[in-house]
Amino acid sequence: MLFFFPLALFFRNQVLEMFDHAYSNYMDHAYPADELMPLTCRGRVRGQEPSRGDVDDALGKFSLTLIDTLDTLVVLNKTKEFEEAVKKVIKDVNLDNDIVVSVFETNIRVLGGLLGGHSVAIMLKDKGEYMQWYNGELLHMAKELGYKLLPAFNTTSGLPYPRVNLKFGVRHPEARTGTETDTCTACAGTLILEFAALSRFTGTSIFEEYARKALDFIWEKRQRSSNLVGVTINIHTGDWVRKDSGVGAGIDSYYEYLLKAYVLLGDDSFLERFNTHYDAIMKYISQPPLLLDVHIHKPMLNARTWMDSLLAFFPGLQVLKGDIRPAIETHEMLYQVIKKHNFLPEAFTTDFRVHWAQHPLRPEFAESTYFLYKATGDPYYLEVGKTLIENLNKYARVPCGFAAMKDVRTGSHEDRMDSFFLAEMFKYLYLLFADKEDMIFDIEDYIFTTEAHLLPLWLSTTNQTISKKNTTTEYTELDDSNFDWTCPNTQILFPNDPMFAQSIREPLKNVVDKSCPRSISRAEESLGSGPKPPLRARDFMASNPEHLEILKKMGVSLIHLKDGRVQLVQHAVQAASSLDAEDGLRFMQEMIELSSQQQKEQQLPPRAVQIVSHPFFGRVVLTAGPAQFGMDLSKHKSGTRGFVAAIKPYNGCSEITNPEAVKEKIALMQRGQCMFAEKARNIQKAGAIGGIVIDDNEGSSSDTAPLFQMAGDGKNTDDITIPMLFLFNKEGNIILDAIREYEAVEVLLSDKAKDRDLEMENMDQKLSENDSHKQNSEEASSASQDVGAVSEEPEEGESSDISDPDSLSPAQADTDSISTSDQDSSIPGPGEADASEPACTQGDEQPQEQQTETESDSKVNWDNKVQPMESILADWNEDIEAFEMMEKDEL
Repeated sequence: MLFFFPLALFFRNQVLEMFDHAYSNYMDHAYPADELMPLTCRGRVRGQEPSRGDVDDALGKFSLTLIDTLDTLVVLNKTKEFEEAVKKVIKDVNLDNDIVVSVFETNIRVLGGLLGGHSVAIMLKDKGEYMQWYNGELLHMAKELGYKLLPAFNTTSGLPYPRVNLKFGVRHPEARTGTETDTCTACAGTLILEFAALSRFTGTSIFEEYARKALDFIWEKRQRSSNLVGVTINIHTGDWVRKDSGVGAGIDSYYEYLLKAYVLLGDDSFLERFNTHYDAIMKYISQPPLLLDVHIHKPMLNARTWMDSLLAFFPGLQVLKGDIRPAIETHEMLYQVIKKHNFLPEAFTTDFRVHWAQHPLRPEFAESTYFLYKATGDPYYLEVGKTLIENLNKYARVPCGFAAMKDVRTGSHEDRMDSFFLAEMFKYLYLLFADKEDMIFDIEDYIFTTEAHLLPLWLSTTNQTISKKNTTTEYTELDDSNFDWTCPNTQILFPNDPMFAQSIREPLKNVVDKSCPRSISRAEESLGSGPKPPLRARDFMASNPEHLEILKKMGVSLIHLKDGRVQLVQHAVQAASSLDAEDGLRFMQEMIELSSQQQKEQQLPPRAVQIVSHPFFGRVVLTAGPAQFGMDLSKHKSGTRGFVAAIKPYNGCSEITNPEAVKEKIALMQRGQCMFAEKARNIQKAGAIGGIVIDDNEGSSSDTAPLFQMAGDGKNTDDITIPMLFLFNKEGNIILDAIREYEAVEVLLSDKAKDRDLEMENMDQKLSENDSHKQNSEEASSASQDVGAVSEEPEEGESSDISDPDSLSPAQADTDSISTSDQDSSIPGPGEADASEPACTQGDEQPQEQQTETESDSKVNWDNKVQPMESILADWNEDIEAFEMMEKDEL
C-alpha cells in the first residue's frame, strides 16, 4: 500500500489526537506528580505507591513527565501549550528535594528536558511570535540541576555513582546513598551530550569536563583484544563486574553518545572510539538479523540465547553511521516480532518466543523506523508506523491515557505511563508522517539525545573551553582507511531505487515463522516426504528407541541414576556433524528450561479480566491469576462474558443468599475464610457463570507482587466447570469502583485480551452526541436494565484467616522489571518454555496486515463523552508506605 498525502495527513493528525489524549490526562489527573497512572487516573507519587525498585529512581518529585515533554510540544506545533508548560515548570518545579534519584535517568530526562525546552524556547523567541518574555529560566534550572548531579562524580575513577540525593548529594550523612560500588556502562557513558550542552550554553566548563573524564575511563577499561565493554563496571577500581557485552540494556546509549558527541562537538576522538567499537560489534555481536550478547574475553561465545527490546534503537544508530543494510535487516526482524505479538516484548529468544512479556510502551523501534524512512524514502516504513499507531490505539489506549502492557501474550495492562512515551514515541511518529512544511523549524538543525531531546548543532562552535586532546590513539592503533569522517547525507545515500530496501527485507519477510520448523504429519513422515523436524525437549521420551538414536546423533548421552531419574550429558565432539551438535545444544537448553518449568508445579500463564461495558469497551485489561480447576480459558478462545455481581456472604464460604443477583453473572467475592474450590462450588450452585476472587490484602497489586494461581482443595475438582480468576486488591478495586460509578459492569474472562467492542463504542458515542442536542432531557435514569449488585463489604471481623486456608500457588516469576544480573542459566520467565506455549504455534500469529479501522472518529471525542475517571477511585488509599528494599541491578 503506497502512502499518499491524504493518508499521511490522516495519520499525522491521529498522532496529534493520541498525544492530546495522553498529555491532557496527565495534566488533568496527575500533574504535578512525576507520572500518570492511567488505569486509576491519578499521579504516581514516590513514597505513596509500593516501590518498583530501580524503575522508581527516575521519579524525583519534579513533574518529570511535563519536563520530559517540553520540546515534544514544539515539534508537534503546539506552541501555545509549550508556552503554558514552560511557565508551569518555572513556577512549580522544585529541584531541591530530599530524594535519591538515578543520575542516568535524571540526566537524560530532566536535564535533557530542560535543555531541549531551552533550545526550542530561544528558537521561538528569535522568530518573534512566541516566548518573547523568556529570559533563560529553563537554562538556569538546568544549571542548578547540573550542580546537584556533580557530587555523584566524586570517585577516583571519574565514573559517577549511580544515584544521588538532590538535596544532600552522595556522602552526606542524610544522603541515603553513596555506598554503591557498581554502575552500568550506559549509566556512566550517557552524559556527554547533556553535560557538554550545559557547558556550551552557560560557559561553565566543569560539566563537560566531568562527562569527558567518565568516557575516557570507560574507553581505557575496554577489553583490549575484543574492543568490547561489559555491562556493569566497578566505579572505584574499573573492574568489569558483568563481562557480557551487547547493544541492549546496560550498554546501548554509551555507543550512541560516542557517535552523537562527534556530531555535536566535532571531536574526532569520539568518532575514532565509536568506529573501533562498531567494528567489534559487527564482528562479534551482529549475527544478522540478530544482535546477540557475547563475553568480552571470549567474543566468539554467546552469553545469551535471548535479546532485549532496548536494542531496537540500534538500526537508527546504524543509519546515522551510514551502514544501512544491517539496519534494514535487524529492523525487519523486530517488525516481524511485533506483528506476532502486537508489541515488542521486553525480551525474546533467538527463536522469537517471549522471554520477558512486558512492554512499557518503549519508543526505540519507532525511532529506528523514523530514521530508516528518512534514509530510504521507502513508504514501507510508513506502513510500519501505521501498524504502531493502530496497535497503540487498539491495545494500549485506556480512558485516562495509554497503559503499558503487563503481558503481550494476554494483553493485560500495567498502571504505568512512563514519561518517555510522551517525550519520544509521539515525537518520532509525528516526524515520520510530517513533511518539512509541517514543521515550524528545521529539525535537521538539531541532534536527538537518547531521550529524543533537541540540542542545536551550533553548540559545536560555542564556548569551546575544552582542549581536544586525542587520547584514543594512546590506547589503540587505528586503521583510518576504514572510517568515514563525515556523517552520511541521506539525500544521496541511496540511488532513486524504491526496490533497494525491499530487496534487503525480502529474505527476512518470514524470518520469525521460519525459525519454527513446520510440523510434519504422520502420513508425510511415513511417506518420507519432507525432512523430520529436530527433536524438541517437550516431545522426548526416554523409552522411545528412535529418540535415543537421535540423542546419540546429537552427541547427547543418557545416564540412568540409581534413584530412577535420568541424566543427560552432551559432548559436542561426539555429534555426527556440526549441525547435529547445534541441535544437541538447543535440546539441552530446552530440557533445562523444561525441567525448571516442571518444578513450578505445572503453573499456568496469567489470564485477563477485560472490562467491556460502557465507558471502557475493552480498553481496561487487568492481569488475573488462573485456577488449577474449573474451565480452562486457554481452550475456550471466546472466554466467558457477563455482568458482575457481588455475592452474599462476600467471602463465598457458605450457601449464597442472593442467588437471584448472581444467576447468569460473574460473581465477585473476597479471598479468605475457606478454600477457593469451596467458593467456586457455592457460586456455581447459585447459577454464576464465572467467578473473580479479590485479594483481601489492602494495596496488593500485580504491579508489585508475583501472580498467584488458585490451587484446589486436594479433592477431585472435576465438578467445577465455571472459570475462576484471582485479582489482587488494587485491580479488584478498579472493578468495584466501576460498579459504584456505572452500576452495570460487564467483563470478559479470557486467556488473553480480545479486540475492544468498536461497534458498541461507536453506537455509544452516537447516542451521546444525540443526547447533547436535548438540553432539557432527563438525566441518565435508564442506564441499564440489568444492574449489577453493588459490592458488599465483608462483615465485621471477616478477614483472611491466619492459617490462610486459600492455598495459593506462587505463579510464574514476576515480570515487572528487568534485572541485568539475570544470567542465561536463571529460572526462565513466564511462558519461556511452557508446554502450553510451544515454540511454534502455527495458528497463533496475529494477521500479517492489521485491519485498517478508521478509529479516529470514536477517539477524538473520547474525553467529552466519558466522565473523568478520578471519581472511579476517589476513595483510594494514598498512604501506602514505600517498600524499603530496592532492587540492586540497574537496567
